[in-house]
Amino acid sequence: MNASKSAPESDPISSSRATTPKRSKVLIVDDHPTMREGLIRVIERESDLQVCGDTGTAREALETVESSRPDLVLLDLSLGKDNGIELVKDLRIRHPLVLVLVHSMHEDSVYAGRALRAGAKGYVSKNESSENLLKAIREVLQGEIYLNPTLTKQVLHTLAADDHQKGASPFGVLSDREFEVFEMMGKGFVTKEIAATLHLSQKTVQAHRDHIREKMGFKDAAALLRFAIRWTEAQG
Repeated sequence: MNASKSAPESDPISSSRATTPKRSKVLIVDDHPTMREGLIRVIERESDLQVCGDTGTAREALETVESSRPDLVLLDLSLGKDNGIELVKDLRIRHPLVLVLVHSMHEDSVYAGRALRAGAKGYVSKNESSENLLKAIREVLQGEIYLNPTLTKQVLHTLAADDHQKGASPFGVLSDREFEVFEMMGKGFVTKEIAATLHLSQKTVQAHRDHIREKMGFKDAAALLRFAIRWTEAQG
């Protein structure tokens, strides 16, 4: 008479490991502590996501990526004296497998287009709901590019425009460094202050200002400065 074989006992630890979904790791980079705290609360309550760190500077962001190896960096473009676009470029070069989603106060195709060209995989406004933010995070983690429908249309129009049409959006002719100088001009920084912040010589900054004026078609430096101030104020 053959003895019946009893079913092997299940290992509760192995079973738990098998059913627990992998949580994707998110690093938050934003220079406002209150914003970081809010984002942590939103992300940590999701079963498939976890925050592996948060920081407010580019240097600390690069160090944390090295130590915590996130799947995705949720990155603000405005980082005090640091430039978010340059950080996106650094992350793409140093950590090409780490995905970057820009989370910005600017609802503008100018910033979105530059962020995507720098290597970001998505751009979501801080004015969007937490549900849309989580949707953006998950789409980027799944290998998609995220832009809301309105911004998608604006960016596509900008990319499709020829040189003549780009007169409607003059920033397309500026390099990232020139655009950074333009922004600082609009915030009231003088040449000496811009040079110190960007670690450039005053002569180099002045050359950038001259190139910006020529590319954007302003007759003199005063006209360019007035436009820069008005545009910056309009960004809120």
